[in-house]
Amino acid sequence: MTITITNRPEKHRYEAAIDGQLAGYCEYNLLTNAVMFTHTEVLPAFEGRGVGSAIARHVLDEARAQGMPVIPACQFIAGYIRKHREYVDLVRPETQRAFNI
Repeated sequence: MTITITNRPEKHRYEAAIDGQLAGYCEYNLLTNAVMFTHTEVLPAFEGRGVGSAIARHVLDEARAQGMPVIPACQFIAGYIRKHREYVDLVRPETQRAFNI
């Protein structure tokens, strides 16, 4: 199983697909100096296959590659960062406490 993740800037979201079918997505807002992740959802038919984690890893790696700090307003992304401490440095220091990071 291959999960393909594509940025859809016109929809303000990253979409994950499996075999060409939408499996999940992560919505975001681009701010002046950061990217705010607002909502992540895995479609019920694809739950339990690692889609959410693949999305989180991808969006955080892409933010790092672009030098963009992140604001994890999405509870899934915030939880992923809490479990995967290698991404804590991406969270703006002034927002780490607000999201319990």
